[in-house]
Amino acid sequence: MVEYDGKERRSNSGLTDKQIEEIREAILRSIYEDIGRSLVKKLLWALGAVFLVLSAWLASKGYLQK
Repeated sequence: MVEYDGKERRSNSGLTDKQIEEIREAILRSIYEDIGRSLVKKLLWALGAVFLVLSAWLASKGYLQK
């Protein structure tokens, strides 16, 4: 493997540690919100499916009228 002997390519972009931490927290917050939204959406779909199956079963047994 060839070693790189040149100058370090990365340099401090001028962001302070506090700014970097705020950016990281904003990204994590966004990720958690997306995950939460996805879970709620899946839960609502599952509850809707259970409701439909239960309604169909109750209708087939005569507990629900058309």
